[in-house]
Amino acid sequence: MSFTLDSRLDGAVGGKTATALQRAFGMKTVGDLLAHYPRRYARRGELTPISSLPLGEPVTIVAEIRRANERRMQNRKGSLLEVVISDGQGELSLTFFNQSWRIKDLHAGRRGIFSGKVGEYRGAKQLAHPDYELFDDEAEARLTAEAYANLPIPIYPATSTIASWQFQKIAALVLDGLGAVEDPLPEPFREAHELLDARTALLRIHRPDFESQIEQARATLRMHEAFVLQAALLQQRQFVRALSATARPASPRGLLERFDALLPFARTADQVAVGDQIAVDLVGDWPMNRLVQGEVGSGKTLVALRAMLQVAESGGQSALIAPTEVLAGQHVRSIARMLGPELAPELMPTLLTGQMTAAERRKAALRVASGQALIVIGTHALLSETTTFAELGLVVVDEQHRFGVDQRETLRAKGLSPHALVLTATPIPRTVAMTVFGDLDVSTIRTLPAGRAGIQTFVTPLAERPAWFGRVWDRIAEEVALGRQAFVVCPAIDAEASTKDDTADEPVEVVEGEAARIRWGVVQAADLLSRHPAFENVRVAILHGKMPSDEKDAVMQRFARGELDVLVATTVVEVGVDVPNASTMAILEADRFGVSQLHQLRGRVGRGGVPGLCLLVTEAPIGTPARARVDAVAATTDGFALAEVDLELRGEGDVLGGAQSGARSSLRLLRVVKDADLIAEARAEAERVLIDDPALLRHPGLAATIERRVGMQERAALAKN
Repeated sequence: MSFTLDSRLDGAVGGKTATALQRAFGMKTVGDLLAHYPRRYARRGELTPISSLPLGEPVTIVAEIRRANERRMQNRKGSLLEVVISDGQGELSLTFFNQSWRIKDLHAGRRGIFSGKVGEYRGAKQLAHPDYELFDDEAEARLTAEAYANLPIPIYPATSTIASWQFQKIAALVLDGLGAVEDPLPEPFREAHELLDARTALLRIHRPDFESQIEQARATLRMHEAFVLQAALLQQRQFVRALSATARPASPRGLLERFDALLPFARTADQVAVGDQIAVDLVGDWPMNRLVQGEVGSGKTLVALRAMLQVAESGGQSALIAPTEVLAGQHVRSIARMLGPELAPELMPTLLTGQMTAAERRKAALRVASGQALIVIGTHALLSETTTFAELGLVVVDEQHRFGVDQRETLRAKGLSPHALVLTATPIPRTVAMTVFGDLDVSTIRTLPAGRAGIQTFVTPLAERPAWFGRVWDRIAEEVALGRQAFVVCPAIDAEASTKDDTADEPVEVVEGEAARIRWGVVQAADLLSRHPAFENVRVAILHGKMPSDEKDAVMQRFARGELDVLVATTVVEVGVDVPNASTMAILEADRFGVSQLHQLRGRVGRGGVPGLCLLVTEAPIGTPARARVDAVAATTDGFALAEVDLELRGEGDVLGGAQSGARSSLRLLRVVKDADLIAEARAEAERVLIDDPALLRHPGLAATIERRVGMQERAALAKN
């Protein structure tokens, strides 16, 4: 029986196994199964170092049995079989309860693969009830001992229900029945890069005869991933360009010209250049699909507002969706302020959020539905079915990394092919932009407006200098005495409420679990300041995402008006909070935040003529990944340089993020940083193919692979970026 990559798994491996594979790995087809590549390869002659096995982790190792003995258990019925395996240096015990029959196979001198979770009993490492497969002595007799000993054994990512060696047997069964495999790469391109055909690459990655075959198979499949992803992104761009858009030209002496005349400052060169690109996009034949990235305070809101004004000239509405209520409220106020008393009544900037009263929401929704409000700003409330627009012409997504693709698409669907503008203050490395946002046109605002006093950032290393903690509070009190304001940022609302991060407003980006538990929440920091002698006459308030909307807004307004001196907050202040008089920020347990979060947070100070000071308070010791992040942020204020550092420190898994791209699921071997040049080559070739053959009629292998790998879910995700 012959299988294709699209064959259903139950037909290839049987219903029971197919169900187990779907539960364990989400696999449905032969293609899904064969895209589950080995993590590494072992050899029968090679023993795995037991000393390096991590406690509590599932492992697969090659080892030799030293001894086995069975004894009756003293405290309960039955017997215990203990088998000791070795790598020639250390030893590890395997324990089996009431399984005497295993002793006839598990005798001294035999080698095999053993899989299980590493535990500890009386100070010694052990695997309880492990899975194992012993090497076949008869097979060794058939092959020369040396060839058999060096034959690579694929070690797969496994689960508690399907061990690596079990998956290997299932994969071998499927490979035996695998028929022809269509090649996604154009033949001349494949030959020029000395890559294998698709079927051979799959056979060699799963069942190599020699170690030397593995790298070429990996290189081929890595190029498949890059090429298919780039072709899918470029195809998505074609789909958008096949839609017809309503042209939104600016008219002489119209809203845009009147706004520019009222501006009290000259736009920076970058703001002008990006503004010109957007103005051209808005009168193009297809909907604009542009990402604008720029440092905190570089003027992205100004650029977006000018686009909204251009759209409003022809009666089109613009919807700006922000990630938090606080930020949405800030946007409404700053946009109304920028428009001034002359233009604001004409455009009627309207706020629509979930936490407004029913009466307020009804009033706002009516303005939006009637077309009276030409600028609508809100949170997820904009996505609800009850929110309708008279003529939605532009969707602006602020801080797009906070939104899932489904939410963005829901908003776009409320108009007829509206233009889309995505803003981010988290600079995106070139390779990530190419891999995740390959269907968007990317614009960058690098220059900051003149008149900024700048920010100095210092690490407060409590592991080495515990006494410096007191100095942090004295420094804040000194700034307040000068008439300035300060932020204290904490990783959670209440450190006592939970040892996990579930009291944080935003998930902190760190996933390594380097510290045992959070020590500083907003509650604890505010309590400390209430008892600190230097803060006796200092006006302190707290702000976090679990507070009622009107309360949050009131606190933010009071801080903005200078009625509060210190704001103790969670990451709810990360974006969009604009208080020029705020000079100082202390970030407690700074190692719990990611590089981009720390950079965003410190962008809240030094925004006016007052110099900014950011203190990164950490107990992380020198040499740990947590400390490396904090030190990197202190070393530079260049967000673009930090984005590259972040990518290197964290790897692309987190940077790509599940919400960014359904295509992430198809990245098995491709590494965004390491394979930047390969991705660029793949993109150039994909562009050539699609210019010559837009519907891929002459490239059926590529069309089929896109359909398979970038299936309905991934295609939908790509469409929404």
